[in-house]
Amino acid sequence: MMMIKENNINYQRIEQAIRFLEENFQRQPDLDEVAEKVHLSPFHFQRIFTEWAGVSPKRFLQFLTVDFLKDKLSQTKNLIDAADAAGLSSQSRIYDLFTTLEAVTPQEYKMHGAGVRIHYGFHETPFGLALIGVTDRGICWLSFLQADEEPRIELEKMKTHWNNSVFSEGTELTQKFADQIFNQVNLKQPLHVFVKGTNFQIKVWEALLKIPIGSVTTYQTIATAIKSPKAMQAVGSAVGSNHIAYLIPCHRVIRKDGILGEYRWSAVRKKGIIGWEMAKVS
Repeated sequence: MMMIKENNINYQRIEQAIRFLEENFQRQPDLDEVAEKVHLSPFHFQRIFTEWAGVSPKRFLQFLTVDFLKDKLSQTKNLIDAADAAGLSSQSRIYDLFTTLEAVTPQEYKMHGAGVRIHYGFHETPFGLALIGVTDRGICWLSFLQADEEPRIELEKMKTHWNNSVFSEGTELTQKFADQIFNQVNLKQPLHVFVKGTNFQIKVWEALLKIPIGSVTTYQTIATAIKSPKAMQAVGSAVGSNHIAYLIPCHRVIRKDGILGEYRWSAVRKKGIIGWEMAKVS
């Protein structure tokens, strides 16, 4: 297996800072205290955080407050309206990734990925180390590794999901996708995702693709959008089963009370991604 560079230390420090700032929000810790918490000088911490987010730590945290998020929810009650409102002239569309979705056929679903060839690679992203899997039909896996997690553990998760597929390391190929997703390379070229799920899950994932960057929605709104308004629990399960992080933006689904809630790849990472996206379009 490829050797993984250990240069995602800055993201780990940003996660530590977000966690500390949120835990101590009421007393508003100053820059020196936060920097000390993540073992950096105040100058160095301010620089790496602002380079990462595009805004100061203080401004970033405002995007994660309950009042701010509840206001954002009120602006995007209808997924279709939200997608239309974020038209091509909108600031949000500057950063949006144009993503199309294809699902395995019912027969392919029964065969658990048999005949599918998957190339994979590990890549540094603004949100830590990620595993990307691609097929000739699109991106079939994107997941974030937890701090200090062995890459092979995440690789096994992908192999379990696509358990009858053929896997080979292809970092040079997957790097092109990583650059397009996270480094804004070839932004106008559509990205295709190739998913394996039930019909219900696919409906939910298609609805998620309509949530613009910098917006959030609720499980209830998703349920209503797919014409299953009473299936909130099933929607929550489908959101949590998403195996293509970030591109299928399950992180943009939050509780109706403005609480961000859990995330398959850690609640703090969800906060980081949402705040980072909000900063892009603010």
